[in-house]
Parts: sequence; structure tokens; C-alpha cells
Amino acid sequence: MPTQITSIETAEHYKWGGPNGIDSDGWHLVKTAELSIIEELMPPGTKEQRHFHAKARQFFFVLEGELSMAVEHHEFLLRAGQGLEIEPGQQHQAMNESKNPTRMIVTSQPPSHGDRFPA
Repeated sequence: MPTQITSIETAEHYKWGGPNGIDSDGWHLVKTAELSIIEELMPPGTKEQRHFHAKARQFFFVLEGELSMAVEHHEFLLRAGQGLEIEPGQQHQAMNESKNPTRMIVTSQPPSHGDRFPA
């Protein structure tokens, strides 16, 4: 495939999170067998289920808003321009506890889809 510009306007879109799986949005900016880079949008008051990945190493980077991250027994508050690495096996949960939407980039190597286990 030739090199091309990617954005949320052209990337594969999916919905995730919440009791009905429809609260948050994700766009696959890079989707290969080796690497996943996703832009995500979490509305205010949304969160994912606490989980871990056996193989995937992840990096969450906030573009806009705030993201609360529970990692093992620690709580982190990330603001725009800040990121956090999650090692394989670490239990974690992303939460938008603010009153504004949160936009972030989530990088996973290898991709985390199919490598997610409830904590």
C-alpha cells in the first residue's frame, strides 16, 4: 500500500465502552499485525472496564481534556500533552471523570485487540 495521510475522517471507526458498547469512539490510524495506533474520544463520565493485556505494551497520550488512569494500585490524572505507559500484565482502567470530552492516542505493540482479559 502506498504511503498516505490518515485522519479520523478516513480511518476505520468503531464504538466501544459503556453498558451497550456505544459510549466512546475509536479510529484505527495504524492497524497492522505488529502495531496499533488508535485515536479515541471518551465523552464526560465514561470509563472502560478494568483489564490487562498479556502481551501488549500500551502508551496513552492525551490530546485534549483529561484522562484518569487507574494502574494497579495507583491513580494518575493525565492532561493534554501528557502520556502514560502501561506494561504487559498491568491491570488498568481509563476513565473520563471530567465534564469535557477526552481525545487521546492509544498505541499498542503488539495490538491489544484479542489480548484483553478482565481484571
